[in-house]
Amino acid sequence: MAFLNEMIIVPAIVIVVLIVLGITFWARYKTVSTDEAMVVTGSFLGSRNISDDGAGRKIKIVRGGGAFILPIFQKSEFLSLLSHKLDVTTPEVYTEQGVPVLADGVAIIKIGSSVEDVATAAEQFMGKPIQALQAEAQEVLEGHLRSIMGSMTVEEVYRNRDRFAQEVQSVAARDLKKMGLQIVSFTIKDIRDKHGYLESLGKPRIAAVKRDAEIAEAEAVRDSRVQKALAEEAGQKAELLRDTNIAEASKEKELKVASFKKDQDTARAEADQAYHIQEAKAKQIMMEEQMKIELVRKEREIDLQEREITVREKYYDAEVKKKAEADRFSVEQAAEAEKARKMRQAEAHQYSIETEAKASAEQQRLAGQAEADAERAKGTAEAEVIRLRGLAEAEAKQKLAEAFQNYGQAAILDLVAKMLPELAGKIAEPISAIDKLTVVDTGKGEGGGATRVSNYVTELMATAPEMLKSVSGLDIEELIKGFAGGRSQQVGNSVSETRSDIATNKYSQTADSSESVLSLPTQDANDQDHTTTSTGIGISSEQER
Repeated sequence: MAFLNEMIIVPAIVIVVLIVLGITFWARYKTVSTDEAMVVTGSFLGSRNISDDGAGRKIKIVRGGGAFILPIFQKSEFLSLLSHKLDVTTPEVYTEQGVPVLADGVAIIKIGSSVEDVATAAEQFMGKPIQALQAEAQEVLEGHLRSIMGSMTVEEVYRNRDRFAQEVQSVAARDLKKMGLQIVSFTIKDIRDKHGYLESLGKPRIAAVKRDAEIAEAEAVRDSRVQKALAEEAGQKAELLRDTNIAEASKEKELKVASFKKDQDTARAEADQAYHIQEAKAKQIMMEEQMKIELVRKEREIDLQEREITVREKYYDAEVKKKAEADRFSVEQAAEAEKARKMRQAEAHQYSIETEAKASAEQQRLAGQAEADAERAKGTAEAEVIRLRGLAEAEAKQKLAEAFQNYGQAAILDLVAKMLPELAGKIAEPISAIDKLTVVDTGKGEGGGATRVSNYVTELMATAPEMLKSVSGLDIEELIKGFAGGRSQQVGNSVSETRSDIATNKYSQTADSSESVLSLPTQDANDQDHTTTSTGIGISSEQER
């Protein structure tokens, strides 16, 4: 239980401590806006923004940020950095010439922005009202204003106010700097006096201006009268000259009228004569022009007729072309419709083919799968048959070996006798492929063509024992001579049956294909020598493979 209490109490204490520390931090952390400065005094001030007067007294200045004020060890106060407007007015101040003058000005001051200026202002004005700061700064400015005015003449102060204000500002700025203040601007509003000195300064200028104005006015009147007289004189001269010019103009007019009349009469006579000539010429020209007009009219009529013909031809051509275009468009539309119909049919046919192909492919796949299953089952069955056949052959060979061991040559002869028919079939197998057999007999040999074929086959089979002897080393005649009675008769019968089967059944087949020629030996009746005839036996064979 005690352990549980400790587990609860310790975290609670930690939480309480953290809350107290948070509240303390929140209460002791001070933020500073841009229009003010926080002055921190005490211990543990750090090394940034510190003002040290050299005697061990330090002040920390904080602007536009914040700082944590250690309780007990530090103290903070705020100092405004806003500017202040001061109306500077002086009583009558005697200038360098001894003339009393009054001056009014406006100054804008504020606490300096540097750490030293803020520290100096804090040292002098911290805890004081703003009015105290303004009053002290105003007294400094008024004092320097009076001193500057006492060192200048009235004319300099009145006529050069900017230089006067700059001198006041430069002199007062040094003293205000010692107070932590700076002058933002200083201007002179008004300069006046109570004795009319400044007014008197303007009177000579005013009188001179008035004098110059009166002189200018008199000169203007004089010039006006002179100009008026000159204008009247010039007017009279102009009138006399005008009358003279009028008389001369009248004289010249009369002379010219007489001359004009003479010329007019002469010209009238010439004109009458020329009129008739010109009339005749005009009639001739008129007739020519009428003929030209008529010719142009005829040409225009011809041109108009040609144009009408051209228009009609174009109209007929356009009608024909329009009809041809309509026919062509109709044919093209029909062709397009037919093409679209065929394309739809082709697409439908193609879709049908694709569908059938897909169905056929699926059917073939299923059929192939079934066939593969069947082949696999067939292969399994054939493998089983082969296995069983192998077992049977092995067993037969085992019994055959035992028979050979028990019966010796008799068993061998019996085996050979059974193999002779199969051997004869293999020997005659190439002849069985002959489709057509044609026998050509020249009549020089004995017997007919069929007899010769039989003899050929018999002679071919007669070589079988020799062939067997050369291949296997078995001599059938010796084996037959070694046995008597029924066994020998059985072997002989087997050989005879084999020859008879080959002669009668195996080699009498004919076909209707192409021919090949086989030459057989014949015997001449006169000299009994064996020769080969020029024709022999012709065998036609064409095997379709």
